[in-house]
Amino acid sequence: MNFLLKTSRLIDALNHRVGQAIIWLVLAAVLISAGNAIVRKAFNTSSNALLEIQWYLFSAVFLLGAGYAFLKNAHVRIDFVSNRLSPKMRNWIDIVGILVFLGPLCAILIKLSWPLFENAWTSGEMSQNAGGLIRWPVLLLIPAGMALLLAQAVSELIKRIAFLRGAIADPLGHGEEPTTEDELAREIEEHARHADEEIR
Repeated sequence: MNFLLKTSRLIDALNHRVGQAIIWLVLAAVLISAGNAIVRKAFNTSSNALLEIQWYLFSAVFLLGAGYAFLKNAHVRIDFVSNRLSPKMRNWIDIVGILVFLGPLCAILIKLSWPLFENAWTSGEMSQNAGGLIRWPVLLLIPAGMALLLAQAVSELIKRIAFLRGAIADPLGHGEEPTTEDELAREIEEHARHADEEIR
């Protein structure tokens, strides 16, 4: 189990670094988008390459950031239901979800998208738009992003099993730290209590 947990930490570190790096791609996309809009309005001209690089960057953030989102537990989860389950049940649900849905989905997408990248790489496929970009970099993002997500799924699976075996604390951490909603509810209750005391 120690070896598996060490592997999990290495995967976590990889996705953490990728996540921190792609934050800058958001800034780049915003600056390119704003610059393109200014040039179009001011000089009545535009560039297909600049338009395409915007969605290349968006694709990179979305696909390469999926593993980071899973690492940070920032993906969509029905907290209303999840918060009412025991830690063991939440972790069992995640294990089943990873094994039955997420893992196979990532493997299928990698298998289907790799030939698209290979064809674009070997043919030198270009955008059909005049002055557009080569296609292989954006097509490579699909298998790369799914590989990072699959690796993170393996890491999360290791952590869930380790928790169930009593080797680590709950990786989901529900109930250990108050959520933003819990903090807000507590503050509202305190204000209401102070208001009642002042009225009395």
